[in-house]
Amino acid sequence: MARSRRDLRSRQAFFILQRPRTHAENSGVRRRIPALAALALVITFAPGCATLGLGPDFHDSRLERSDADRGAEVGYASFYSSEFHGRRTASGRRYDEGELTAAHRTLPFGTRVRVTNLGNDRSVLVTITDRGPFRSRRIIDVSKRAAREMGFVHAGTARVRVEVVSG
Repeated sequence: MARSRRDLRSRQAFFILQRPRTHAENSGVRRRIPALAALALVITFAPGCATLGLGPDFHDSRLERSDADRGAEVGYASFYSSEFHGRRTASGRRYDEGELTAAHRTLPFGTRVRVTNLGNDRSVLVTITDRGPFRSRRIIDVSKRAAREMGFVHAGTARVRVEVVSG
């Protein structure tokens, strides 16, 4: 069956009026984007819903009731880097790595606390002069001198007990 010129022209006009398809439309990427976004959200937020099954070596200061009853915290301590030497702390004092000072999230400035390294039973009396630490599972940042006296400068962190001596 022969087609008329008019039929052919109308078909050509139809194809010319259609916009060309993009590579994304041809490959089906547009349909996959919502599914990939949903998968990314699940991967991001699913670990937050899981329990803290970190094994038998996991110690959380909130779980140690005997120390909490005595007004003590148990957790991890770290020490200030030397790059902070001479900088102002949150209390306004300058940090001196040779003094026995520390940073705590909530204790008032000027509070004296005894920090005991639970690995070797060494302890030191420090004064709270700053806020921190800002890493999870750490309860106190001590000066380099305090870390040296407690014997964890080389390790960088230590499991400690923090007891308030005077406020």
